[in-house]
Amino acid sequence: MRVMEIRDKWGLENLKQGERPDPTAEARHVVVRIEAASVNYRDFVMAGRGYRRRSGELPLVPVSDGAGVVVAIGSGVTRVSVGDLVCPIFAQTWLEGPLREDHWTGMLGGPRDGVLQEYMVLNEEGLVKVPSHLDALHSAALPCAALAAWNAVVVNGRVKAGDTVLTQGTGGVSLFVLQFAKALGARVIITSSSTEKLARARQLGADETINYSEIPDWGRRAREIAGKDGIDLVVDLAGLVNQSVRTVRTSGTVILVGVLAGGTTDFDLGPAVTRQIRLQGITVGSRAMFEDMLKAISLHRLVPAIDIAQHRFDKAGEVIAALTKGNHFGKVCMRAWSNLA
Repeated sequence: MRVMEIRDKWGLENLKQGERPDPTAEARHVVVRIEAASVNYRDFVMAGRGYRRRSGELPLVPVSDGAGVVVAIGSGVTRVSVGDLVCPIFAQTWLEGPLREDHWTGMLGGPRDGVLQEYMVLNEEGLVKVPSHLDALHSAALPCAALAAWNAVVVNGRVKAGDTVLTQGTGGVSLFVLQFAKALGARVIITSSSTEKLARARQLGADETINYSEIPDWGRRAREIAGKDGIDLVVDLAGLVNQSVRTVRTSGTVILVGVLAGGTTDFDLGPAVTRQIRLQGITVGSRAMFEDMLKAISLHRLVPAIDIAQHRFDKAGEVIAALTKGNHFGKVCMRAWSNLA
């Protein structure tokens, strides 16, 4: 079978197409024909061994998020059947409860091989069936970005009807935050430097938008929009912690998801302490969270916002590199070799 793998040396320039033996389904395991994948900023960092020892060893099949069809099952498999459209979960051993240190070893796309391969063999416990109204391309957007947004809004953000949520940017996580918060009856403010992207965000349901290239003090503007009740939750995707803390209401919550502005940030402790702000970092979520999220997606017939491009897996290096330029809207997806429509 064909795979895309980083060989010999770390770096996207070393991501090449290769061949590996076709997998077989042993007991309690499943063979999935991967039909689509979506890329995350994590994939760019991982390709450069940015997570150091947690990146794993070469050769490595990168990219965490994908979807495909079950083509074979081993003995004892009960969670899925041949023909089911499924997603591998990001952290293969994180089934429920809090994140533990040992869950890192089961993370797809590094240190464990990811989804850029024709066929993938996985323990049945590491799979979820996706809602029937979604195809493989849209389903591939779910494992990291959607689940991180669900964790931010529902699990840790505890958003309820009437709350006000601010989310940063128009990438995959942010637009899932918008969709989930709106489904819960919240008011959503979204920021971006692109007027065109903000218009598209309004079409998806955003109540208010702020162009931070035109209004650098976007936090002040957000507080004006929110009024006396303030902003209950800020989902910080860029590491702008000081601005996020100033923006959220007293006793509000700032969820830290992304590191798009780098792995470090200046942080003034005083405002967070004196205003009793809750800061919560999150890393995707467990299978139990994933399955809860899928129920909501199915109930509300939610469709992920994807930046459709007719790329296939052999262009993965270019696609991952392009992600860092920030020109996309929603999730950037690719089709597998076997699924070129």
